[in-house]
Amino acid sequence: MPLQTVTPAEARRIVAEGGRLVDIRSAGEFARTRVPGAENRPVGALAPLGGEGPVVFMCRSGMRTSAHADRLGACCSEGYLLIGGLEAWRKAGLPVEEDRRQPLEIMRQVQIAAGSMVVLGVLLGFALSPLWFGLSGLVGAGLAFAGASGWCGMAQLLALMPWNRRAAAGTRSPG
Repeated sequence: MPLQTVTPAEARRIVAEGGRLVDIRSAGEFARTRVPGAENRPVGALAPLGGEGPVVFMCRSGMRTSAHADRLGACCSEGYLLIGGLEAWRKAGLPVEEDRRQPLEIMRQVQIAAGSMVVLGVLLGFALSPLWFGLSGLVGAGLAFAGASGWCGMAQLLALMPWNRRAAAGTRSPG
């Protein structure tokens, strides 16, 4: 059975009446910003949810929940998708907890690093040697490969950085 979509206000009502709010983002994303009382069940490790009552699934923007709707629906007997995800929840003025000590999401780190390397390659290419333009080309090729294959070497490398390992080790999802 396809999952129905709900607004943030409807989701809040469902949770207030005994439902569960399940956030399918990664543990690192959840550690930085989350809805109070939400459970973290990353979509890559999602299994059938025990317990009774409806479940409202959410992500950052609603795209991940929509993309995995069939899989999410198989995890519970009564499920809903939060339209617009955490962004819509926040825009509706509903409570959100933020821990700015936690690192940015890996993909945001990739965007910052890749963008900085492209700008650096262009600046050095004009200032020092045209060979530096190759740095921008390599970063662009890496991003194109990541988009086509679904595997991002820069994200893998950034995930190994001490600030990201510390956040992942300190955040545990229930169950």
